[in-house]
Amino acid sequence: MHPQALVALGLLLLALWALRHTLSSTTLLVFAVVVPSIILHEVAHGVAALAFGDDTAKRAGRLTLNPLRHVDPIGTLVLPAVLALSGLGAFGYAKPVPINPSRMRSPRNNALWTSLAGPATNLALSGISIILIRLARPAGSAQRVYEALTQYGLNSLDLTDRVLFLFGFINVSLAVFNLLPLPPLDGSAVVERLLPASAWPAWAKLRQYAMPILLVLVLWDPHGILGHIFSPAERAWATVLRI
Repeated sequence: MHPQALVALGLLLLALWALRHTLSSTTLLVFAVVVPSIILHEVAHGVAALAFGDDTAKRAGRLTLNPLRHVDPIGTLVLPAVLALSGLGAFGYAKPVPINPSRMRSPRNNALWTSLAGPATNLALSGISIILIRLARPAGSAQRVYEALTQYGLNSLDLTDRVLFLFGFINVSLAVFNLLPLPPLDGSAVVERLLPASAWPAWAKLRQYAMPILLVLVLWDPHGILGHIFSPAERAWATVLRI
């Protein structure tokens, strides 16, 4: 493991130990669901790139589910933990999978689909969560999971239902968030594909400031700005759950 990741992990464990009396089971479950979800998101990018002829991620050893290969000290450990502990929701990112579009058969088109493979994976995982809830519950009782949630809260569900609900809910949120047209999010690939060559220099300058802008967007009034983005998708997912 990279030394920075070890330091971040040590600080995270120290914080969790210090807060052991105030941590809720929901906070721990959110953190446990977010980390594998963002890792699968990144692996999907590498698998898609390989399908289009770019084996950069494979040669770098990133087509693996081993979390240590994908850990970003801040994005995978510290940021999700801080947000979960502070009640601001779930957000995080893994170390980006290396992609080389020039090795792809159709660089511009294939790079776009490679970028969209991450959010597509999160949407697929959210769909799998609904299937698993239906399999884990007696026929017709999946709706009662949602009814219990809305009336009595997440803690009224048993552990299996809580994990599956969070798994679907968080993956929907990750998919929608990553589709925002702001670098370095995957939705920016759509903008890049549509931009004429004359606009690329200005877009490249924007990318330099994109991460600070993104962090401000996440940390500043997340329930306001981002709530208007997440809510429709999350309501649609909950509607499917009730059917």
